[in-house]
Amino acid sequence: MLRPDSDIAVTLEPGSGDDVGSIVLAGLRAYNRQRAEAPDFRPLVLAAREGGSVIGGLVGETGWRWLYVDLLWISDAYRGGGLGRRLLRAAEDEALRRGMRHAYLDTFDFQARGFYEKSGYELFGTLEDYPPGHTRFYLRKDLGDTPDQSRKG
Repeated sequence: MLRPDSDIAVTLEPGSGDDVGSIVLAGLRAYNRQRAEAPDFRPLVLAAREGGSVIGGLVGETGWRWLYVDLLWISDAYRGGGLGRRLLRAAEDEALRRGMRHAYLDTFDFQARGFYEKSGYELFGTLEDYPPGHTRFYLRKDLGDTPDQSRKG
């Protein structure tokens, strides 16, 4: 029960005093473990290089049978040439090898919604006016059961 004299403090400097972020994360994880299987989250990072320089990449993670694509970026000079599609497919294939069955991600109206939809992702949610004047889209895809060897190109 919350005592009437409990206080709430805004912390402007991360790491000052108690590590509130770590305490909150540990408490939430303990709560979740009582209700859901362990997620076995694993990072997934792919890099496309030319001449030793990174020209594109994908950052995400897998867990709870889902691939989450957090970041996908292609250098302007390489956009439109299929590199994004190759990175996304490589991530999906690796996710399948890890036992994942679904994928999800988000993108903004000024980014790549059409690209993801052409790649088989379906819209499941929107967040209007985020950032102000724009829309954030949430998309998902069922991956199937096995990596698709025909998608290597």
